Amino acid sequence: MIILHSLEKLGLLVDVETTGLGPTKDEVIELALKLFSYRTDSGEIIDIIEEDSFLREPLSRSARNNYDTAYRVHGIPYELVKGKTFLDGKIKTYFHRADSVFAHNASFDRSFLYHMYPEVNDLKWYCTMRGVPWKNYGFSNGKLLTLLQAHDITEYQTHRALDDITYLMDLLKKTSPKGNLYLQEVLEKGPMKKYQPAATRTKLG
Repeated sequence: MIILHSLEKLGLLVDVETTGLGPTKDEVIELALKLFSYRTDSGEIIDIIEEDSFLREPLSRSARNNYDTAYRVHGIPYELVKGKTFLDGKIKTYFHRADSVFAHNASFDRSFLYHMYPEVNDLKWYCTMRGVPWKNYGFSNGKLLTLLQAHDITEYQTHRALDDITYLMDLLKKTSPKGNLYLQEVLEKGPMKKYQPAATRTKLG
């Protein structure tokens, strides 16, 4: 059992690799999760509790058809995902323990995960790309690789999910030009609004 002090919470870093950009016609083929404890007052990352990475073979025809194009980005050969399925029970233990979820361009990751695990929409999601005024700080853009290079973390991004969240954690531990930790700035920006699938948005509009 994890004992947390009053100013400590559990955060979850997530990243997905997919067959494309459309959460209804494409699918997640890789998911990485990193559960960690952090201080709510300072954004200090205290400890990594657990981490995992999972692969799965896409099922729909559209996702399979898009695989070759997506491969140019993530570089995961189809042979690696063939016959693989996500361990849903294990994955859900991460979501159930987390007080908050963090991802770079979180709206993308959440939109895909929602279609597999709708309960993620009940969690507080924070976007590390939009939660920090990167351009105001002099960075050319908020892309992860740009920020990793600028902070001397790595020169090359593998686009493998576990590597990306490991690098992202290193970035969130850095001190911003404002003098506080980047994770603290993300927390101060506040959580995102709940995800609304396209069909729901159409009805509301």
